[in-house]
Amino acid sequence: MTAIDILGMTAGCISSITFLPQVVKTWKTKSAADVSLLMFTFATVSVVMWLVYGIILANVPIIFTNSMVLLFSLIMLYFKFRYSEPQNKKLPKIKELVIHEN
Repeated sequence: MTAIDILGMTAGCISSITFLPQVVKTWKTKSAADVSLLMFTFATVSVVMWLVYGIILANVPIIFTNSMVLLFSLIMLYFKFRYSEPQNKKLPKIKELVIHEN
C-alpha cells in the first residue's frame, strides 16, 4: 500500500464516520422525524455511483470509503421509515385537540 493509498484510506475513514453520530442518535432516540429523507436518498444514490466508479478503477480507498458511507446511508434510510411516525397517527391527536376545545 502506497502513502497515497494510506492518505485515501485515512480520509475515507474520517468521511465515513461523519454519518455515524446521526445513525447512533436515531437508533438511541428511535426518532427520525428530523432526518431528511431527500438528503439521505441523494446521498445513497451518489455513494452508489462513487462505489461503481471506484470498482471500475479498482481504487481501494474509494471502494472502502463509499462502502462504509453506503452502509450508514442505508441504515439511516431504514431508520427513517422504521422510526418516522405515519401521517395517519398524527390525525387522531388533532381530532382530540378539536374535541377537547369544544
